[in-house]
Amino acid sequence: MAPILVAFVLAAIPAAYCYPATFQDLDGGQANRTSIKFLALGDWGGVPYPPYMTMVQRATAHEMSNVAEQMGADFVLALGDNFYFKGVDKVESPRFKDTFEAVYKGKPLNVPWYVLAGNHDHAGNVKAQIEYTQKSARWNFPSYYYELDFRIPNTDKTLTIIMLDTVMLCGNSLDFEDEKPRGPSSAMDANRQVMWLKERMAQSKADFLLVAGHYPVWSVSEHGPTDCLLRRVRPLLLNYNATAYFCGHDHNLQYIEESGLGYIVSGAGNFLDPDVRHWNHVPKGSVKFFTGKASTLGGFVHAEVTKNKMILTFYQAKGTSLYRTVLSSRNSQ
Repeated sequence: MAPILVAFVLAAIPAAYCYPATFQDLDGGQANRTSIKFLALGDWGGVPYPPYMTMVQRATAHEMSNVAEQMGADFVLALGDNFYFKGVDKVESPRFKDTFEAVYKGKPLNVPWYVLAGNHDHAGNVKAQIEYTQKSARWNFPSYYYELDFRIPNTDKTLTIIMLDTVMLCGNSLDFEDEKPRGPSSAMDANRQVMWLKERMAQSKADFLLVAGHYPVWSVSEHGPTDCLLRRVRPLLLNYNATAYFCGHDHNLQYIEESGLGYIVSGAGNFLDPDVRHWNHVPKGSVKFFTGKASTLGGFVHAEVTKNKMILTFYQAKGTSLYRTVLSSRNSQ
């Protein structure tokens, strides 16, 4: 009896961290549509004192609304550091209104936001952010890590996005001390997440398979490549033919490509950093695009996933696109 009880308990524990995969509904306008469109934004979390937002954040939110209206956006991927500098302490925190609801307003951004946690969020109460899912019509943060599945309208193709908690996986870091993650607070939780990721990727038959986390796998900027992710996540991305990895953490826009896999850094939602100290710490020739100039006023990424390709466009907040690239579906590579 005891072994059966232990097995049951171990099986039940992951439910507190991950969420069962179900196909998400896309709102309206399906008749003539053959693609899914979304925005990816990281490190957007304002400041912990009035007015609880920054000029970069406000400008970026304004341009996100413009692009969503003109290009379309079914949802937003929020890539962590949702509330600077120490997350939120409770689900009733006014920061949800002041830094999120009051900034990303208007119909074009009134779409589902799929949220994951960054290092600054883990300095506070991540469970409070998860609980806010029950209070907001658009804030979707069901668990520390989870899977999203979509059917591309009027096609037989699918899109899967796996949302990770890279802080739980690798440990927290202190940005102001330029500290690297020093290892997870719970090795058991970290191992469980990696096993879950491997299982989900191995079973995936999605035509487009994206993985998202806060920490970068590859980055040329201040934080550079994340050793833990290079060891534990990159082999899975390559082995299971992922389409792309999305992240934030470094406060700029980057596109790095290795072995046909796209690495997107979209961390320009609130601050900007032109630092390129790790330029020589990524595979030679892999950097296709980088900007962290203050003159951009901020930035984000727009993605469109069609029947056979994913089109990525990097936007600056002052109103123009900076870079565009195309990735093929997994079945056409």
